[in-house]
Parts: sequence; structure tokens; C-alpha cells
Amino acid sequence: MRNLLFLGLIAGGGLALGINILPPRHVKARTSYDPVAYQEKDFLETVHRADNSFREMWTTENVRPALPADDLTIARRLSLGLTGTVPSLEEIRQFESIPVGEQLPWWIDHLLQDKRFAAYFGERLARAFVGTEDGPAIFFRRRRFVTWLGEEITKNRPYDQIVRQVIATEGLWTDKPATNFISVTAQQEKENQPNPVRLAGRVTRAFLGLRLDCAQCHNHPFAKWKQKDFESFAAFFGQTRVGFRGIADSPGQYEVEDPKTQEKRVVEPGVAFSPELLPTEGTLREKIAGWVTHPKNPYFAKAAVNRVWAIMCGQPLLTPIDNLESDSFQPPALQILADDFSAHGYDLRRLIRVIARMQVYQLDSRCDHDAGDAAEKTWGLFPLTRLRPEQMAGSVLQASSISTLDAERHIIFRAFRALDENNFVKRYGDSGDDEFDGRGGTIPQRLVMMNGELVGEKLKEGPVNAVTRIKMLAPDDPKAVEAAYLTALTRRPTPEEAAHFEKRLKESDHSRGEHLQDLFWTLINSTEFSWNH
Repeated sequence: MRNLLFLGLIAGGGLALGINILPPRHVKARTSYDPVAYQEKDFLETVHRADNSFREMWTTENVRPALPADDLTIARRLSLGLTGTVPSLEEIRQFESIPVGEQLPWWIDHLLQDKRFAAYFGERLARAFVGTEDGPAIFFRRRRFVTWLGEEITKNRPYDQIVRQVIATEGLWTDKPATNFISVTAQQEKENQPNPVRLAGRVTRAFLGLRLDCAQCHNHPFAKWKQKDFESFAAFFGQTRVGFRGIADSPGQYEVEDPKTQEKRVVEPGVAFSPELLPTEGTLREKIAGWVTHPKNPYFAKAAVNRVWAIMCGQPLLTPIDNLESDSFQPPALQILADDFSAHGYDLRRLIRVIARMQVYQLDSRCDHDAGDAAEKTWGLFPLTRLRPEQMAGSVLQASSISTLDAERHIIFRAFRALDENNFVKRYGDSGDDEFDGRGGTIPQRLVMMNGELVGEKLKEGPVNAVTRIKMLAPDDPKAVEAAYLTALTRRPTPEEAAHFEKRLKESDHSRGEHLQDLFWTLINSTEFSWNH
């Protein structure tokens, strides 16, 4: 039985190493590439305008930007940003088979059509919408909410429609997954009813990039928001209830209690700015959903662009991500991209394509000169960011296989992968809701990588892992070393690295498989592996 399995791996694995012909899946992926989307006049104009805004900053700040990164480096950062994992060797062979000049557009579309993109982006948006905690057990289904978000992204549902559903949908959290945004705030101490204060804070931070909730107890000391602004915003959720039929709105008034006198007073719903954008019909939640997502709301599109940019680059254009009113300098590109996002129906895929085609996104993370702090502030180089825990888990799993661990695989494989990832993330440490806190690595994280079960188990010789397949399929040591580097680091070894490891493979007292294990362990535990660059 094992011999038959090995023969099957040779038949499929040799193709993935690019020995003769391409995998059948490549033809399908290539024909789905749409070059027209990247050649449309208004698409190119938006890319050029955004690029020029950065070039003007560089001129003003006397910044000499980094050189363009090589295509494989850009492919790696796109894969990490859109699917949460490094590319497989199979995908790298497909990527390099595309004509030069078409590789990156093809790769972007390849990722956007992959189910891993929808699943990963759904999880990243869910962190902003409902956080990372499990919430009230009876009234909240986080996994159901994430799955629904992924399904909406797969359909390329406009972002404003997704947000309106999240804010205003009625029904059971099992049948109407969007209502989990409301039900996650259910409070046991208040008969399991949704919390208007938490909802108001989550809506303004996640969808508008405003910290209106900082005025919850008193007037904001640094911004224009007043306590009455936040109370009036929370009043839009004052009629929201949990009942036998799930989330619904019922008649009633929203009351707040004075913390000093304990007296209650009625608060009417209202918005802190642009009241003319507020719809006149619908439930209170439908009205505030329409106001939040209105094309003329000055914050909605910018908040979405800032978050998508942060997911793709590891850092937002404007920091902190939930405070567009901060004193931080706002790059003009933020408004340019927001205007394009709004003008094209809040199309997430178009926004991703625009960002990925920008010069800033394709710069190297290193300079051949002393760039200084100004280069980092003006995006004169691509930011170095540590991989998130789920990116590390996904990348370790993918680097242990030369075939793509995609969402189409058998449910048993997906179940084992989910179990491996969850255990790893728990041990490695999750940053929680604050995704872009900029925290560095820790000693326990390094120990998990060096001694943890996930890395150790995945690198052992087995019938389907990368070590075994490269040992069997690589015709010589140079090809084996090259395949290992591409699989783990998405690049080829330097001449010095190649000479070192080829010599080790040739002179080692261990078996070739054992030494390939050591090589993979070294690459996966390298600093380069754990950073997006």
C-alpha cells in the first residue's frame, strides 16, 4: 500500500517540481486571469495618482525610495496578506511559467479566486467587527459569522452592503449569521440583551475609524466629540432586543443613568455630524446603517481602505487604525484610494488590485543607502512586519508540503490542519483585537518554533511532506537545496548558501532525508521566515 502511495506521489509530485509539464490546475488558473481589469483607464489613473502622491512626499522629505522588490518577494507578501500563508512550491512553479510582465497580475487574480482568500479575509474582518473572544455561548456563533463573511467575500459582495447587513439584520444568529455582530454584546446581567454602548463603540471604530466611545463618560479631551454625541449614537441600538425569533427591534426609549446622581434620562438618537445623510425611513438600525455607509460619509471609505491596506502591508496607512482623527500625518493616497473605492461600488477586489499594483507596495524592504526614518514614515520602503500567529501556523504547514494546501482538500485534511493551527496559535500567542500593535517577538515564541510539536511533526519524513518528496524527486543536491529554499522562503539560495548546504548534504554522515530535515528546520526557524518583507 505504501509503495502504491509513493508511486502516486511521484506521478503528481514531479509535476509540482516543474520537471516536465505543468499541473492540470495551472491551465484553469491561467485562463481565469483578466488582463483587462489592470488596463482600464480609470484603474491605471487611480494607481498613477496614488503613486504620484507618494513621490511628491518623497521629494518634499528628500527621501530616496528603495528599489523594486523581485517578483517572488512580492508574490510572498501578497500570499501572506491575502491567504495568510506562504506560496507553495507548486504555485511558485506555476507563477514562474507565466510570461514576464504578466506574473503579478495573474498571481493577484489567482489568489483572489482562491477560497483561502475569502476564508482568511473573513477572519481578519471579523476581528474588527466582533473581536476574537467566543462571546455569550447561547447567543453568539463566531465561526458561523466568519464563514458568512467568507461567503460574502467569495460573492464579491460590495463592502457597504456587508456592513449594512451586519448593523441592521434581524433574525436568529444561526439562520442570519450577520446578526452575530449584535448578539455578541448580549449581557447576562441585563437579561441577555444587546449592549448599545458596546455596539456604538464597535460601529464607530470598525466602520468609521473613529474613537467616539472615548466620549462615553465625558467630553473627549482631544477631539471634537462630546458625551452627548456618543450617547445619541448609542440610542440607535436602544430598541434592539433578543427574543425567541432572534435579534429584532421593538418600540421603546433609550435611557442612560447619570453616574453621579444615578438619575435616568431619555436620550434621542442622533449623529455627531452630517445629519442630512441620515435616512428618514426604516428601523433605527437601518437608519444608522444607511448613514454609516453613505457615499458622502467622510470616514466610511477611508476606514475600509486603511484596514485593507493594513491587512496587506502589516501596517495601516494611518496609525492607529481605529482613529482617523489622530494627529498622525494622513498620506494623500488614503483619500485617493477611498474616493476610488466609493466610486466603484465598494469593490474589495478592485481595491486590493489597486494597492497591489502600486509602486509603494512593490518596493523592497531594504535600501542600498541610508534611508533614515523619513523613508519609513513616507512609505519609501515596504515595512518589515512580524508574521501574525495564524500566518506563522499556515506558513509552517504550507512549507511542509510542496503541493498547495488549499480549501478544496478533503475534510479530514482540513480538520487536521485546523486543529494544528489552533493549537499552534494558542501556544504562540494571539495579539487579540489589537491586530497592529507592533509588538515584537518573544522568547516563548522562539521556543515554540524550535521545540514545538507542529514544526517537529511536519518536518519528519512522511509520505506526503516536503522533505520526502524533495528527497525522492530532486535529481541532485543543488536542485534539492533550491527546492527547499523555494518551499520555505519563496526564494532561491544565494551562491554562498547553496554551496554551504550542498556541501553539507554531500558530506553528511546522516541519511539524505535526515539532512534535508535539518535544512528545513533551519530555514523555518530563521528570522527571515517569521517576517513579512
